[in-house]
Formats: sequence, structure tokens, C-alpha cells
Amino acid sequence: MSGVVKSAIKWLGIGLLGVSLGASLAYVTRPEPPKVGVEGAGVGAPHPPLVHARLDGNLAGERVSLEVYAGQPRLINFWATWCAPCRREMPLLQATHEAYADRLVVLGVAMDTPEAVGQFVADLGISYPIWVGEIDVSESQARWGNPAGALPYTVLVDDQGVIRWQHLGEVSQADLEEALALIF
Repeated sequence: MSGVVKSAIKWLGIGLLGVSLGASLAYVTRPEPPKVGVEGAGVGAPHPPLVHARLDGNLAGERVSLEVYAGQPRLINFWATWCAPCRREMPLLQATHEAYADRLVVLGVAMDTPEAVGQFVADLGISYPIWVGEIDVSESQARWGNPAGALPYTVLVDDQGVIRWQHLGEVSQADLEEALALIF
């Protein structure tokens, strides 16, 4: 190997090591996101308003309020098509919708364009109501106890409109069973 190649490999290795160390330092020193329910609505509080456009095919339809489901327990999931954990939990939410269709409203609130959301829910066969928005979904999440706006974020509201459970991150079957036991 020539001296030039050896030198290039050496500097490439040093550069990769520097990038790796920098990324590690950034990860270790990153601030923790705010805990859910500390800012905005928390468990035990009445749910705040929620108004977004109803998904109508691949278009944003009429704006609708959560009050259309007043008197019913509601499982509200904030998500986006570009969020991997959101995508993974969608079949579980669909199964929950099917299993509790007569006792629970499952509602997805997507932070994305109607076109992307419409195609995504069609491909997955999602049949529960989906609402869409962009910046306004972040604002809603902050009011609903998730000021960091991280996704996915799921909230369970009882039939009296009181928040009973909040979960930041991908939900599991065990998470949902534990949450639903709070109201059923």
C-alpha cells in the first residue's frame, strides 16, 4: 500500500472516531423531554378541547370536535406516517378498535398531510376515525399533556371526559390492557 493510501485511511479512521465520539457525547448529554401530564392536562383532569379536520379519503374534510364522542370512552392516539413506532402500533390500535367497537372510540390524530395519511390508512386497512393536521396537532398535544410533542402519544379519556391514562411512546398489548382496565 502506498503512503498516500495509508495516510488517507488513517485520517478517515480518525474522522470516524471523532464523529462517533461527538454523537455519543450528544446522546449522553441530551436533555430529558418533559414528562407527560406535568404541563398541560394530566391524569385526573378533564380533557382539553380537541378540534381537527376529519380525514376524507386523501383530503382534509370538515373540522370536528372531540365532543362528537361525548359520553363515550375515547382512546386518542397522536401519530405520524413517518414515525416508526407509530407505524408499528397501528395494527394493535386497529385490533383494539375492533374488539371494543361497541364500548370505546379509538381515534387517530395524525401530524401529517392528508394525502400521506389517506394512503397509509388505506394500505393498512385502518377503519377507526382519523383526524389530520400539522402544526395544530403539536399544539393539541401540548394542551393534552405532551409539551415535547414526541410521537406516538396516547391518551385514554373516560365516558365523563376525564383523562385516565397517558402514554408517551409505542403502546404494547399489555399497556392497553392495563389502561382499559381503568375504565372497564
